[in-house]
Amino acid sequence: MRKVLCILSLVATHAMAQTFTQYTTTEQAPWQTKGKASLSTKAKAQPILHSSLSTLNSERQFRAWGTCFNELDLDAIRLLTKEEQEKIMHDIFAPDGDLRFTRGRLTMNANDYSRAWYSCDTVAGDFQLKYFNIEHDKENVIQLIKMAQKWQPKMTFWVSPWSPPSWMKINQDYCVASSPFNTQPKEKDYLLFSLTPSPSPKGEGSGNQESVVDPDEMKFANGQRGRLFPKKLATQNYFIQDPRYLQAYANMFCKFIDLYAEENIPIDMVMYQNEAYSYTPYPGCAWTAEGTIKFNKEYLAPTLKEKHPEVKLYVGTFNTNRQDYVEKIVSALTAPAHSPLSTLHSPLISGLGFQWEGRENLDFMREHHPDLHMISSESECGNGQMDWRAGEHTFYLLHEYIGRGCDEYYNWNFILCDQGRSAWGWKQNALVQVRSANRTYRYTPEYYAYKHFSHFVEPGSTLIAFYPIKDGIQSIVFKRPDGKRVVICGNTNNEAKSLSIQLGKKYLNVSLAPHSFNTFVEGLSKKR
Repeated sequence: MRKVLCILSLVATHAMAQTFTQYTTTEQAPWQTKGKASLSTKAKAQPILHSSLSTLNSERQFRAWGTCFNELDLDAIRLLTKEEQEKIMHDIFAPDGDLRFTRGRLTMNANDYSRAWYSCDTVAGDFQLKYFNIEHDKENVIQLIKMAQKWQPKMTFWVSPWSPPSWMKINQDYCVASSPFNTQPKEKDYLLFSLTPSPSPKGEGSGNQESVVDPDEMKFANGQRGRLFPKKLATQNYFIQDPRYLQAYANMFCKFIDLYAEENIPIDMVMYQNEAYSYTPYPGCAWTAEGTIKFNKEYLAPTLKEKHPEVKLYVGTFNTNRQDYVEKIVSALTAPAHSPLSTLHSPLISGLGFQWEGRENLDFMREHHPDLHMISSESECGNGQMDWRAGEHTFYLLHEYIGRGCDEYYNWNFILCDQGRSAWGWKQNALVQVRSANRTYRYTPEYYAYKHFSHFVEPGSTLIAFYPIKDGIQSIVFKRPDGKRVVICGNTNNEAKSLSIQLGKKYLNVSLAPHSFNTFVEGLSKKR
């Protein structure tokens, strides 16, 4: 009798494993359970999607979903009741929540979604870091981190600065370019390209008509600026290239890690700079390739290995599609190190961070540097509309970054007020929108774009198929650590689409509603 029961159990398990539960989101109806879909021996629809994974991407495990912690997020969530705050933080961070984020990105000093500029050390010439502190953070962004840690106590973090302290920069200011939203004199803008002055349009010798940042270049248009970004590269480093400054800055990273550890916030990864190729009116810092290589190779890497060997060094965040420029940096930092402090292992870096136009480098980097981890360090931030179109674009980005080699993915702001306006005039999107007028909130389409990925694709899941978007259809397939497969599909067309996805020797035949996100999960009967 026991033998018969075992056989029946195996048959039942096999049958369950052939059945997929479908979850669908449209603009009108988010996260709906649409019933079951079973594997078939025949493909019943066109197109038929066959696996297109290269050997470089095959059997690659996804490692983490995460988000960034910013002051304006704290301001937004504090408008809500305590009960509403707890629900949102549970849904985003709890192991049994919706998004299940386990990683956080931090900034050292202010970023563009801080309330205003501040730094951890305002004393010029403080190379000994006597006055370096995180007291501002304790009263602000660390409060937001603690709210997340309540629901995800095992959360880990990484850090990158937007700008060094202003006294460490050649322009003595936190920004790169002047604007009505900061106080930098316009006369300083020429510093960015000062080694290659452009002729005046009137032929009156050296001028600066082409030496300042094109104001349209920083406008956000869902990552499609339609040209090389930036159009011109900085010709000098905004960080002062003096050994005292460079070493003190490397020490700052270690001091920051130490002080955050005292707050029970573990930092296990570092990147030297956010978007060194955005020449910003908000906190930023321009670096040349040579400056990037010098700081990382001669200062930051050996200092971390001496003081925090457990902390990994990644290089990024790369937000430029100038592939030769990126490759020059990466190749230099993956060459054998000769510093006497670099005794632990080589290469100096463990991975790369990409965002915005940096996405265009993914295929090349995966091919030429297969041993390096690649992450999407920041999802694109949109324009404050927080509408369905933004959700579709984020769904596309999730699909593209992960399918083309990234094993971690980070959202930018997870909650903002109204249209997400920053102190420097930007309007940006978030996963949760708070309406300040009546103190209510809603989950945006981008929230559900993430949920269709992160709710079922656990850390340790293996990418087994990737189908780049074509004719408005995209799909990606994972195998979870428990062996169950997860198929995620998007349809951006105005009409329903049917397609067949090959899984081994069988096919998953599915129907996708117009403008929809879809997730098919193998063998799960419990409602999620």
